[in-house]
Amino acid sequence: MSKKYELLTDDTVTDFGETLFRIKALRDIPEFDVSKGELGGYIACEDNLSHQGNAWVSGDAWVFDDAAVSDDAKVSGNAQVFGDAKVFGNARVSGNAWIPSQRHILTIGPIGSEDGALILFHTKDVPYVTRGCFSGTLDEFEKAVNDTHGDNKHGQEYRAVIALARLRAREWEAA
Repeated sequence: MSKKYELLTDDTVTDFGETLFRIKALRDIPEFDVSKGELGGYIACEDNLSHQGNAWVSGDAWVFDDAAVSDDAKVSGNAQVFGDAKVFGNARVSGNAWIPSQRHILTIGPIGSEDGALILFHTKDVPYVTRGCFSGTLDEFEKAVNDTHGDNKHGQEYRAVIALARLRAREWEAA
């Protein structure tokens, strides 16, 4: 297996007592418009980002501790994935996501008219949802579902997921 990225020892950040290294692509990753030589986000070690598949960490995102990103997943923006969290499949974690454990991310799919994945994750402020071209808060997602799907089959499925998402989000508020 050839390596997909390298750790840059001269571009680091240190926080939470751990040094994170910026990554640099050693090959193109067309799925995410990453070109060979492009800089990515920060990871603590190669166990945090698989060399297999198209998984990528970009922007100022951090992945550390025992967290892992694999398959075709992407962590971007200012997201922080740590603890024992696993981001995999086609998951997209972005913005100000704050994922300290598996309980802080929920992936459901196939769902909707396109049979895609819905991803709910914890941010420092509010629960956040990505589904297809939608990215926004849980409240914004609920409004978009009502406006787009009304009471059709997809709307009913999404509302069931929204109820589950609200239960999960209450756990995050209590933590």
